[in-house]
Amino acid sequence: MESEWVKRVYNILPSQQPLENLRMNLLDQQTNNQKLPMNTYKTYTERAKQHPNACARSLFELMERKQTNLSVAVDVTTKKELLSIADAVGPFVCVLKTHIDIVEDFDADLVAQLENLAKKHDFLIFEDRKFADIGNTVKHQYASGIYKIASWSHITNAHTVPGEGIIKGLGEVGLPLGRGLLLLAEMSSKGALTKGSYTTESVEMARRNKDFVFGFIAQQKMNQFDDEDFVVMSPGVGLDVKGDGLGQQYRTPHQVIVESGGDVIIVGRGIYGQPDQVEAQAKRYRQAGWDAYLERVRIHKST
Repeated sequence: MESEWVKRVYNILPSQQPLENLRMNLLDQQTNNQKLPMNTYKTYTERAKQHPNACARSLFELMERKQTNLSVAVDVTTKKELLSIADAVGPFVCVLKTHIDIVEDFDADLVAQLENLAKKHDFLIFEDRKFADIGNTVKHQYASGIYKIASWSHITNAHTVPGEGIIKGLGEVGLPLGRGLLLLAEMSSKGALTKGSYTTESVEMARRNKDFVFGFIAQQKMNQFDDEDFVVMSPGVGLDVKGDGLGQQYRTPHQVIVESGGDVIIVGRGIYGQPDQVEAQAKRYRQAGWDAYLERVRIHKST
């Protein structure tokens, strides 16, 4: 979480100029100069053996088995595109992240084919729903409606703005199915309000609900203690660009994994932005992410 000196520097800047780039640089300097929790330096296999959350255990085991910490965010609007990209990147990812509600020709067959691809290529499906309503409402959004997310998505996520009831509501549906929940502790977009006390309280909610909440969408490690092990999945990862002109900011796999203690890198357009390069870029990012993980483990073993 952000140290007090990062908050103080950020808060004295002119309010009309958030200067998120400076804030991200300050965070990078902070993480470079602080020791990450001990669990961060362990192998995925070691973390799987001791993790209390079933979804986290499955993820760590899969990551080690496939030697990948790459998640591809497939934000496309047609069934054909989604399935084509999923099949192309499937061998190289641990998690496929979807926005199912933007698929214009969604149908039940799309879900069935996604599930088949997940089995074929051995990856988990993460529906990036970002639930943000009261517990009773999200319970129905998760289980019912036309998408029936809980029936096929291994992982989903939620904002904590509505309070802890959102976790309880989603948990009523997801826990019996062995699903896992990520909380949005931080976002990678410029001007995001997910910082400070919001992030701090999100972590506290996660601690009180470890049976269902296994980690965060965040830009840095959320653990404060060596005996806790929350998974951090980090969006905004790029090897070639720093931003997209629409507020997204990018960091390298090394910055995310080694310097900030992230566990899974989330990459979208950097992989499928050029249709003829999807497989090549997936291989490239998978290797960069895995190399960063191996470097992090070596750092611990050499100390």
